[in-house]
Amino acid sequence: MSRIGRKPIAIPNGVDVTINNTVITVKGPKGTLSRELHKDMKVSVQDNVISVERPSDNKLHRSLHGTTRSVVQNMVSGVTEGFSKALELVGVGYRANKSGNKLVLNVGYSHPVEIEPEQGIEFEVPANNKIIVKGIDKELVGATAAKVRSVREPEPYKGKGIKYEDERILRKEGKAGKKK
Repeated sequence: MSRIGRKPIAIPNGVDVTINNTVITVKGPKGTLSRELHKDMKVSVQDNVISVERPSDNKLHRSLHGTTRSVVQNMVSGVTEGFSKALELVGVGYRANKSGNKLVLNVGYSHPVEIEPEQGIEFEVPANNKIIVKGIDKELVGATAAKVRSVREPEPYKGKGIKYEDERILRKEGKAGKKK
């Protein structure tokens, strides 16, 4: 039995969970999330607790059990607390700022790069070398942060580029000089 899949999910106050066949909708103080789950997984709500059950022990159902429970947990966490990813710009002259709701990056190209946030995503720029991506959908926050990072990924020699706040960049040694 999946250790993660067995755990019940407590529903906090102010959160409303609706299940319609395979579609689960979670409404909370920060917004509403809706997602279609696999048709074999059985999700039920009883006494402010969500539980996920699988119909059999075949490999597909075992792999979906914990995943489905984690997805539902992330939906509940998202509408109550939200998610965020922090990025840092490393490099001389690299900076970020907001123009309206767009993120404008100056990262060594001949032109500034503008990134339009998707629905439900918000950019924060507390310093000109730090970006925070916020939202209620964990998957969308991670995808948007990866999209921002892909504008200028960190290079291994000097470490210049856009990196996650807690990311360690493996550095390479530079080219060795000629021996005389």
